[in-house]
Amino acid sequence: MSKSQQTTHFSKLLIERIQSYVMKALQTIQLSYKDTIRNWLNRHTVQSFVSLFLVGAFLSITVASCSGSSSASKNDVKLKLVSFSVTKAAHDQIIPKFVEKWKQEHNQNVTFEQSYGGSVAQAAAVIAGSQEADIVHLALPLDVSKIALAGLIKSGWETKAPRSGIVSRSVAAIVTREGNPKGINTWADLAKDGVKVIAANPKTSGIAIWEFLAFWGSVTLNGGDEATALDFVTKVYKNTPILTKDAREASDLFFQKNQGDVLITYENEVILAGKNGNKLPYIVPKVNISIDNPVAVVDKNVEKHGTREVAQAFVDFLYSTEAQREFAKLQYRPVNPTVTQEVASQYQPIETLFTSQDLGGWDIIQKKFFGDGAIFDKVQAASKA
Repeated sequence: MSKSQQTTHFSKLLIERIQSYVMKALQTIQLSYKDTIRNWLNRHTVQSFVSLFLVGAFLSITVASCSGSSSASKNDVKLKLVSFSVTKAAHDQIIPKFVEKWKQEHNQNVTFEQSYGGSVAQAAAVIAGSQEADIVHLALPLDVSKIALAGLIKSGWETKAPRSGIVSRSVAAIVTREGNPKGINTWADLAKDGVKVIAANPKTSGIAIWEFLAFWGSVTLNGGDEATALDFVTKVYKNTPILTKDAREASDLFFQKNQGDVLITYENEVILAGKNGNKLPYIVPKVNISIDNPVAVVDKNVEKHGTREVAQAFVDFLYSTEAQREFAKLQYRPVNPTVTQEVASQYQPIETLFTSQDLGGWDIIQKKFFGDGAIFDKVQAASKA
């Protein structure tokens, strides 16, 4: 029973109790007074008084109930946002705008608890319950699908959301050292002898999955067969001595600790590093993969927390022109058509932009490449041999 229902139920019981007492009082009065006129006057006087009392009591309870409901609607709301590591800079700009907008429109304060990390690991934490996310903004649709399969998000989430649930986009970039001493210009150059590649681990990181698919698709979607792709990818991972847990750790290893000759990361992450004083040359390969980042409300958790309305409003806000411009400022490729047109000239052109669907879709990708004993595990074993 809700708080408002409890209040209504209490009000009815109180009124019934008062009416019972009043009737007993009237009966007593009738027996006490013998004079007909006096009896009539007193009875109507008491009845009038009691009627007024009942009206006043009812109005007081109703006002209190409405007041309590209004007060409850204005209580602070806390949302838990779980996202992948490199989105923090964007959310730091977007969240205050949403909080201000919601406050103006609903006179309610919204606070956010935020968690950032490798997308695969974040999805696993949501499924395990150690991260009770109201909203997830993850690196790839596969991670949201895993949460849906666990029963936390309603099936068909991507068909019910704008842009199939995709709220931000990027492509893969290759960062080199100053002067590009290893002569890295294409994906194929990553397989050269003596090139040390910094990349993340597909078992924990979304960018790592996108990296692997970019390597593979650069061969199979550019005229090569799968045997050639397998050989190429194996050579690249032989050149990758350390697999970091997420994109942020890979960037720190490359920029802050000066390890590696080449860093594979998001295009937007390269731009952000440059703005933070770590500006190095980079290449956006002409054959590239569309890195699509989904957002979703975690249905089971918002029902538990009573936060669905605000959580859905925040997700909707992420698609707005205002929020998409913030993504674009950090070099994400926006999904809002208006903002896409505004910023199209600031991105390097891609000649062949393929998607996860070109590689069979996420069900096939998971089984073929990243399941236990699948292609990535075989590549890892061969690269360590």
